[in-house]
Amino acid sequence: MTGVVQLVRSDRLSDVAEYAYAATAPADARLVFAAGACPLDEQGRTVAVGDHRGQAARCMANLETALAAAGAGLGDLLHTRVLVASSRQEDLVAAWQVVRAAMGDHDVPSTLMGVTALGYDDQLVEVEGVAAVRDGSGIVGMSSDPAVGPAGPNRG
Repeated sequence: MTGVVQLVRSDRLSDVAEYAYAATAPADARLVFAAGACPLDEQGRTVAVGDHRGQAARCMANLETALAAAGAGLGDLLHTRVLVASSRQEDLVAAWQVVRAAMGDHDVPSTLMGVTALGYDDQLVEVEGVAAVRDGSGIVGMSSDPAVGPAGPNRG
């Protein structure tokens, strides 16, 4: 964990929620915007069909993989959004419990939403995240020099 994320709490807000109400990062931090992590295996197949908990676990594993590729980890998250294809509160809570457990002591601000449908066949859960890290955090192909920018297959 880079330690740039600061979780914010207020004694004027309820402590019933299992997360901080806000998070900050310093101006020199680099933001990492992760696309919604879906419950897909390496071949693009939906896993844990019909199982909110199982899909949430795969989403978190995939989110962690995506963040790692960008030089970040779960402890660097500023915010998450958990989407659950259900109108039943118990399904939302089941997915949330898995997400919350994966976060450990980093009780990042989060939004939990029930939605009508998600993009893949049999998909029940998706988890988005925004993280903050210091530049030069070890991303392969990244330069900490802003004049150089990211290096990739089609870049000079």
